[in-house]
Amino acid sequence: MSQYDVVVIGSGPGGYVAAIYAAQAGLKTAIVERESTERLGGTCLLRGCIPTKAMLQTADLLEKMQHSKDFGIVTKEATLDMGLMHKYKDKVVKKNAGGVKFLMKKNNIDVHFGHGRLAGRNKVSVEKPDGKTETLSTKHCILATGSDVAHLSFIKMDHKRVLDSNDILELKDLPEHLVVMGAGAVGSEFASVYLRYGSKVTLIEMVDRILPGEDEDVSAEAQKSFTRQGMSVLTSSKVTDVKSSEKGVELVVETAGKDGKPASQKIVASHLLVATGRRAVTEDIGLKGTKIETDKRGYIAVDKFMRTGEDWVYAIGDIVNTPWLAHVASKEGILAIDHLTDKNPQPINYERVPMCTYCSPEVASVGITERVARERGFDVKVGVFPFQAIGKASILGQTEGFVKIISESKYDEILGLHIIGPKATELITEGTVALELEATLEELLKTIHPHPTLAEAVGEAVHAAMGHAIHI
Repeated sequence: MSQYDVVVIGSGPGGYVAAIYAAQAGLKTAIVERESTERLGGTCLLRGCIPTKAMLQTADLLEKMQHSKDFGIVTKEATLDMGLMHKYKDKVVKKNAGGVKFLMKKNNIDVHFGHGRLAGRNKVSVEKPDGKTETLSTKHCILATGSDVAHLSFIKMDHKRVLDSNDILELKDLPEHLVVMGAGAVGSEFASVYLRYGSKVTLIEMVDRILPGEDEDVSAEAQKSFTRQGMSVLTSSKVTDVKSSEKGVELVVETAGKDGKPASQKIVASHLLVATGRRAVTEDIGLKGTKIETDKRGYIAVDKFMRTGEDWVYAIGDIVNTPWLAHVASKEGILAIDHLTDKNPQPINYERVPMCTYCSPEVASVGITERVARERGFDVKVGVFPFQAIGKASILGQTEGFVKIISESKYDEILGLHIIGPKATELITEGTVALELEATLEELLKTIHPHPTLAEAVGEAVHAAMGHAIHI
C-alpha cells in the first residue's frame, strides 16, 4: 500500500495546483485522475476555459481581419475554416495538458489514473481502467472532482442538434442558426464566438438581463453591443418545449410582455446550445458513511479553510458553494495546503474574486455592484468613463464600453470595479489589487497610468468619481 502525506482526487486547476504546492512544501504527494484519455488538467483545460478561449481568439482574429481595411491593410476576404480552427484549438489544449504532466514529474508527484474514492479513514481507493483497484494510504486528502454540464429534464440531449458546452467544442460544421439557452458567461461566450464565425445567433435568458451576475449598467451595455452586432437577444424569456430532428430544432419560447402576460413564439434553428448551468461531481467518490455533508445540489460543506466534516479531508473548487472559477479553485487548493501544514492560512474573501467573460466586448468585474453597495447602506460614489474617449481604444478600433468604479464616501474605500470593453479581462487586475490593499479613490488617483494605454480608462473613471473627469 502506497503511503502519502497528501492525495488529491482530481487534476483540474484546483487539484493540480494543490498537488504542486503540497509537493513544494515537502509533502509526499499523489494525484488521482479518472479522465479516460489519461490527460491532466480537468474540465478547465480539456473542455472549458482553454479550448473555449482558443475559439474566441479565432473569432477575434477573424473579426479584425474582416475589418483590416480600416487599418490600411487590403487583403482577400477572411473566412473561417472550422477544421483548421479545431486543429489550432486542440494544439493549445495538448500543449497545456503536457505542461501539467511535466509539472507533476518535475515536482515528484505520483499520478494514478482511475476513479478515486474515499475508502475509510486515511485511505483512497483507485479503480484502474482495467478494473483492478489500488489503495493509497494518506494523512490528508483533497477532493477536487469538479463539475459537469447539467441537463434539463424536459430537454432531450441528442448531442448532434441539441448540444451542451462539451458537444459544441467539437462541432465540425458551422451552425446556420444557433440558439443559445442561458446568457451567463458560458452562453454569452459561445454566442459571441459563433456570431462572429458567421452563424445567425439567438440568445435566450430567463431573467431580465444578460450576464445577470454583473453590474446592471454593464449588462445593459453588453446587450446593446450584441444587438448592434446582429444577435437576437431575448430576456425575461424561457424555453418551454424543444423538439429536435436530423434537420434541426424547434423551440417554443415564452417572453414576458410589458403587461406581465407571457407571449409565446416558435423558433426554428439548426442547433440549440443548452448553457443553463453545471452540477457538482460529488456522487460516487466515497462520501457515504463519512461525516462529510452535502446539500441538495451536491455541494460539500466546508469551513473557511476548505476542511470538510472529516478532519483529514478537504474539498475545493466546483464541489463547494463558492464561485465556479478556475482561479478560485487554485486559491482554495493553496489555502487547504496552508492549513494542513499550519502555514498561516488566510481565508479567501470571495468578494475580491475577479469575474471574467471573454465575449466581444469583454466583461470583467471585481467587488460589489452599485446596487449591492446601495442596498448595504453605503454613501456611494460612482465614476464612469467611456473607452470612446481613450486614445489607445481608438488606435485599436475598439471603442465600445466603459469603466465603472464604485466607492464609499466615509473612508473613500473602493468597493468595486466593473469594465466592459477591450481587454477588460486583463485590466481588471488593477481593481483586484486595489481591493486587496483596501485602496481609496485618492490613492488610485495618485497612481500614474501610462499613455497611451487602455488602463488610462481606470484612472479617468477615478477622476470622474471625484467629480473632475479630465478627458470628457
